[in-house]
Amino acid sequence: MTNPKAPAPPQISPYVFPVLLAGLGLWCLYDGWFTTDPEMLKHQLFNRIASGVLLVWAVIDFIRTRKRDKAEQAERTARTPESTEHD
Repeated sequence: MTNPKAPAPPQISPYVFPVLLAGLGLWCLYDGWFTTDPEMLKHQLFNRIASGVLLVWAVIDFIRTRKRDKAEQAERTARTPESTEHD
């Protein structure tokens, strides 16, 4: 017999994806603009373009995730009945 109230599996934060995008974007930014390694100079154009795309994508996704979290939080507080004090 299974327990009908089994706990839900742990959820990851919705901010994990924007953080990963930003991390990869910063890595490409370093390789495209700041590195002096001659081996990486072959990939310089790719890293410059990728850093721009990934960092912009990370900022957009972070803003979208934050807006969604605020909307969900506002919806939860609107559904929760306000506590009234009785004299």
